[in-house]
Amino acid sequence: MSSLILAGDTSGTLTLTVPATAGTNTITLPASTGTLSTQTSSTGALLIPVGTTGQRPGSPVNGQIRFNSTTGSPEYYKSSIPAWVPFSSDGTYSASYLVVAGGGGSAELGGGSGAGGLLTGTSTLSIGTTYTITVGSGGAGRNDAVAGANGTNSVFNSITAIGGGGGSSYTTAGGSGGSGGGSGRTGGAVGTGTSGQGNAGGLGGGGAVSTGGSGGGGGAGAVGVAWNGGTFASGNGGAGTASSITGSSVTYAGGGGGGAYAGAAGSGGSGGGGAGAGGLGNNGTSGTANTGGGGGGGSGGGGLGGSGGSGVVILSVSTSNYSGTTTGSPTLTTSGSNTIITFTASGTYTA
Repeated sequence: MSSLILAGDTSGTLTLTVPATAGTNTITLPASTGTLSTQTSSTGALLIPVGTTGQRPGSPVNGQIRFNSTTGSPEYYKSSIPAWVPFSSDGTYSASYLVVAGGGGSAELGGGSGAGGLLTGTSTLSIGTTYTITVGSGGAGRNDAVAGANGTNSVFNSITAIGGGGGSSYTTAGGSGGSGGGSGRTGGAVGTGTSGQGNAGGLGGGGAVSTGGSGGGGGAGAVGVAWNGGTFASGNGGAGTASSITGSSVTYAGGGGGGAYAGAAGSGGSGGGGAGAGGLGNNGTSGTANTGGGGGGGSGGGGLGGSGGSGVVILSVSTSNYSGTTTGSPTLTTSGSNTIITFTASGTYTA
């Protein structure tokens, strides 16, 4: 039996023992350093460094390999990205997303506001790339003869959900947006929705304060309901759309209910739509925060229209791919083998 000895400058010696005949081959390091690898015949294996994501080398070098105990996968460092890449990856991975914009606001005796646009699907992310997330705000409500404000857009990567259209005042048309706002008692035009994101608002009518009513705002799943000329009731908000991206079914982007004076006010659509108000001097209900719900119309006599609910952006990625690098303080949960990243305010995610 013979030995090959390589002298180290500071770490002692590395001894390679070569047997006289085929059999066991072993590379050993001094005990204080630990075992680098052990191969015993054809049943051996290479033991590479094992550690958590937080224990990655501080100054990695291209080609380094390790086993990530956080993700449960081996990974290598690729300096051209630069990032740690799972062995099973080509440098990209898929993420599911839900992007909901802010809902519109409504006005006095106003039509219900349109919900924020809703988009859902999958997107391919490049490891090491930082993606900007913008969460839209709800539009402000009014209590004068001016329509409520539209909500603002929510954005993830190149995916943009359009803010909901503002609800009309008693004399104006509904605003167009992700979903459109309902029109007022004078029967102005309804706001239109954006194809693939939402629906139009409902038509108001009746003209006179004593008989007129407003239409409901459109929702992601249904158009706003029109004023009822027989009962003088204002229209309900259109229903939103359910998503199970978080692991539980939650409905988002419901339209706001129409405001009223003589008849009944409209209810908010499922998915955070605010209810309209009836009578005199009563305020419409605002859309629910982080659902993109539209605001409900205010009553006559100075009733304030409800504001729109803010939007939300939710990403779902395989936990083995989740980088742990975000800004904006998103909420992190898990569902099965996926990590769920919920942004209720703007931020970033680095894949």
